[in-house]
Amino acid sequence: MNLIREKIQLSADVYQMVVEAPLVARERKAGQFIILQLDSSFAERIPLTIADADETAGTITLIFQAVGGTTRKLALKKPGESIENLLGPLGQPTHVQNFGRVVCVGGGIGVAPLHPIAQALKKAGNHVTIVLGARNKDLVILEKQMRALADELILCTDDGSAGRKDLVTVPLKELCQGPDKPDLVVAIGPPIMMKFCAETTRPFAVPTVCSLNSIMVDGTGMCGGCRVTVGGQMRFVCVDGPEFDAHLVDFDNMMLRSKAFRAKEQADHECFIQEYGVSQ
Repeated sequence: MNLIREKIQLSADVYQMVVEAPLVARERKAGQFIILQLDSSFAERIPLTIADADETAGTITLIFQAVGGTTRKLALKKPGESIENLLGPLGQPTHVQNFGRVVCVGGGIGVAPLHPIAQALKKAGNHVTIVLGARNKDLVILEKQMRALADELILCTDDGSAGRKDLVTVPLKELCQGPDKPDLVVAIGPPIMMKFCAETTRPFAVPTVCSLNSIMVDGTGMCGGCRVTVGGQMRFVCVDGPEFDAHLVDFDNMMLRSKAFRAKEQADHECFIQEYGVSQ
């Protein structure tokens, strides 16, 4: 059993939970994730990225969007309740070193897995510029935490309600064109955002890493649901990643495959409303 210490709602469907998991907190590295199962009566297991950890307190921070049956049930849990099964850390850690100048680009819920990576890169001595993007100000998450560790933070919203009215690729291109071109770009967010970040940095030959964690299903490589094409070869996000060279990822194929579970998610949502009488 893993006790839920804290729960905060960050935006309409996005929640942050601090959960007791001392062994995971001690061993986790940036970029890794956990698998959780709410209880033995509810068989589905889901992967969630570790957004932060406190080794002293023995806790990890999970940030998730309530979109399917399990995440919606998880969102109903309160501090003092428990998650029955939690396994981790899993996945390949982020490669961290002093690259020099690093730009971290986060879109929407992708800011959550970006946070520990930006932390680790800053700790390694990099100059870190963070670009955050969201549809509007109400959907911006972790801005305060990101500002605390960034050398520079650029906030973009589609409607201009916070920061610049721009897509994240606009300031990213400006940074690539500037006198201090990034030595590395890390982009995490919706697949379409990561695709265009990769296309923005490609002409400038800036190494670009993306995280494909959003396509993971069981997190152990057994289901095959997270297979993607990288450099013409098949890879499994949960065991070979979740991070890959963004210039080699076939994002079009990934986006096509990510639609495979849309009908199931919608059916789960409808069942959830019928069972609990609430939409989230």
